[in-house]
Amino acid sequence: MPMHWPEDLTSTALSGRMPPGPWPDERWSTLFRQARVAGLLGRVAAQLDESGRAGPAAAARHAEAALRVCRAQQDEICREIRFIQHALAGLGAPVVLLKGAAYVMAGLPAAQGRVFSDIDIMVPKAVLAQAESMLMLGGWMTTHHTAYDQRYYRQWMHELPPMEHVQRSTVLDVHHTILPETARLRPDPHKLFEASEAVPGQTGLRMLCAPDMVLHSMTHLFMNDDMNHALRDLSDLDLLLRHFARDAQFWTQLVERAALLDLRRPLFYGLRYTARLLGTPVAPQASAALRSAAPGAALLKLMDAIWLRALRSPHPATAPAGRAAALGALYVRGHWLRMPPLLLARHLTIKALRRHEGETPPEPETPH
Repeated sequence: MPMHWPEDLTSTALSGRMPPGPWPDERWSTLFRQARVAGLLGRVAAQLDESGRAGPAAAARHAEAALRVCRAQQDEICREIRFIQHALAGLGAPVVLLKGAAYVMAGLPAAQGRVFSDIDIMVPKAVLAQAESMLMLGGWMTTHHTAYDQRYYRQWMHELPPMEHVQRSTVLDVHHTILPETARLRPDPHKLFEASEAVPGQTGLRMLCAPDMVLHSMTHLFMNDDMNHALRDLSDLDLLLRHFARDAQFWTQLVERAALLDLRRPLFYGLRYTARLLGTPVAPQASAALRSAAPGAALLKLMDAIWLRALRSPHPATAPAGRAAALGALYVRGHWLRMPPLLLARHLTIKALRRHEGETPPEPETPH
């Protein structure tokens, strides 16, 4: 990383590469400010606690408070999942927990110090309408009520419009696959469901198998347009890879599943940047097997310049030159990877009109 870039202490702490010896109070304060803005204060606190690294008394109080918030929120997630189990008990189809909900319920290290904005589940598309009706009876109601938003989600996306509970205000995202149906990469959702595994100790709940869990996390990050939680997602990947790599067969299975699901490029990026930024140990045979999935040399150099700027704490003090341009490029790229040109042009035009005029334009015709 260029020497003139501001130091990202959050990444330093997450990677376990904090230099030994005491830090001045101001340095601890900077670390906690950067981590808080990135939504990673709880995780940094958990890593410090696990490593036995203690800061000054004020830092210790902030770390303990962050851990208490994480524990309380994860207790709330567990309660909410029980409500979801009850609401979907008669669905007669697999209910797969995704991302953070799966990490918590399976007791994975990626749950350490993690905070949540919603719960993600996945059900087969054939029962999507039935699942929505059952959840509505349980108190969850759809959001994004405009005709265009409803059509956008239901016709083109990989999930229903977010659902919010009328009493508890918890937000639930109900997926039927992991990428929009208009995306350039189209992993077969049937293969995801077939390889899914029961959540230990939970009735009627499943989670993606280990390689698919990693691939979904990588796909969510490296094909997305929203980088608000990019460093958190990268940290999730780091913890998942370190945990699952204890199985000697994991790396072979991961590369094979990426090929089967048409996700080799996101896997290439995921392994490259977790290793570079967080020091994640990556098996040499996995890196070698993915060389053919890499972009050309010129494009890879450009993507390095973009991703190494984007995958940092969003705190203003960590921003290197060109970060805003990098985030803008990823916003456009994320949409480009998820939508064909005609739909993309219409969608961005509608969003621009809403933003600048405060109006709801008429919904577009169906693209062909």
